[in-house]
Amino acid sequence: MRGLRILLTVVVILGILFVVVDRVAVYFAEDEAASKVKTTENLASTPDVSIKGFPFLTQVASGELDDVELNIKTYQAPTNTTGGAGASTIRIDDLKAQMKDVKFSGDYSSATAATATGSASISYDQLLKAAKSEPTSVFTGVKAQIVGLSDGGDGKIKADMKVTVAGVGTTTYPVLSTVTVVGNTVKVHADNLPKLVVDLADSRIRSITDFQQTIDELPGGVKLDSVQAAQGGVDIKVKGSNVRLAG
Repeated sequence: MRGLRILLTVVVILGILFVVVDRVAVYFAEDEAASKVKTTENLASTPDVSIKGFPFLTQVASGELDDVELNIKTYQAPTNTTGGAGASTIRIDDLKAQMKDVKFSGDYSSATAATATGSASISYDQLLKAAKSEPTSVFTGVKAQIVGLSDGGDGKIKADMKVTVAGVGTTTYPVLSTVTVVGNTVKVHADNLPKLVVDLADSRIRSITDFQQTIDELPGGVKLDSVQAAQGGVDIKVKGSNVRLAG
């Protein structure tokens, strides 16, 4: 009995040591992965990387991690703007991605996930960069400009369109718009135009109210999947395959 107790004690101690070593290894691996992602994506700050699953060491031995979560607080995405001021980047906030089946090289210099899904947000002030930045003539003596974006409720964006009529004055009209994703482009399309200006020139007004923002590149090569208007901006979903984390 005494020998059995000693054996059990040794097994428990070894188990505890294994768990401690495993967790320490995870900590250092997460730190190293975060540094490599920062360098690969040219980020201003170090992202958060969380390696899921237990034990970690057996995953390392196999050369593949089951589940890795990545959180980038702020990402400046290269853009291609149609109809706007031509901003070269757009700020994407709280980009969170869950990577599955992450394979890495023997020296840990590169890592690629089989699949990835995630979410992020674009504030309305950032999306507004895609709209025309200066008042634009839509008819003789009439100029219009989108001056603000906000949550319109029911999944719509409310665009504030300022219309200036020479000799009369300026009026701001609320325009409810639908936001969609086509490829890697976020598109804003007015549902209805204010009746006071529809008769002037529908197509010209739409050149003001309707605009789009193409996001040329997202971390690891993930792509836009869907978009939804929310209180502080638009919430986006992303997804991808063969997503490069580092290298």
